[in-house]
Amino acid sequence: MKKNTAQKHSYKEQRKLEAARQQKTTQRMIWITAVCIVAIIAAVIVFRPKEAPAQIAYDKLPRLGDANAPVKVVELGDYKCPSCKYFSQTIEPQLKKDYIDKGQVALYFSNFVFIGPDSNTAALAAQSIYHQNNDAFWKFYDVVYKNQGDEKVQWATPQFLVDLAKKEKLPVDYDLLLKDITTKKYQNEIDEHNEFARKNQVNSTPTLFINGKKLDNSMDYNAIKAAIDKAGKGE
Repeated sequence: MKKNTAQKHSYKEQRKLEAARQQKTTQRMIWITAVCIVAIIAAVIVFRPKEAPAQIAYDKLPRLGDANAPVKVVELGDYKCPSCKYFSQTIEPQLKKDYIDKGQVALYFSNFVFIGPDSNTAALAAQSIYHQNNDAFWKFYDVVYKNQGDEKVQWATPQFLVDLAKKEKLPVDYDLLLKDITTKKYQNEIDEHNEFARKNQVNSTPTLFINGKKLDNSMDYNAIKAAIDKAGKGE
């Protein structure tokens, strides 16, 4: 009887030892699995291919600054967009002072028209002026935003835009400007700009691309500066 009891106790001890060993094995496997998962995640992050910058034909866009500047900033905008007006009147002058005038940044403009029919009309005028005189384009860029009307009203008519160019004495041919607007001479270029915006998932204006990389917050100057400084380092 004592022998049977001893055997039962021995059996129970063996079961306990076996259970303890299995528990340790399970815990070890869980730990190894967790380490492997972390290692895989780290490898994915480290070796994940970098997103390729957007392909941009800079030589076909209006440019402010040195073409050889190491950082190229492209603004996608709509002349009827109130946020674009803020960018042109507040952020662009800061960029000019801090980077463009120092040869560190070149600013380019590309159309993304979506607010109203006269968004396209204003873009046609701007493209005509750009093809006549790049420097005049940036004066027009500034003045059209200063005279921006209500986004719900069709204010950017061909005559309004031509009169605005005359008022500012822009060095362009005004008759040619009116003709270019009414015949939609540069509509194909605006369509290409819009296609670029759609292809790169642009859904608001202004949107910036810095050395081909889209910036999430184009209204935060500190974020813009940080992205420019990073791009300047080749990152």
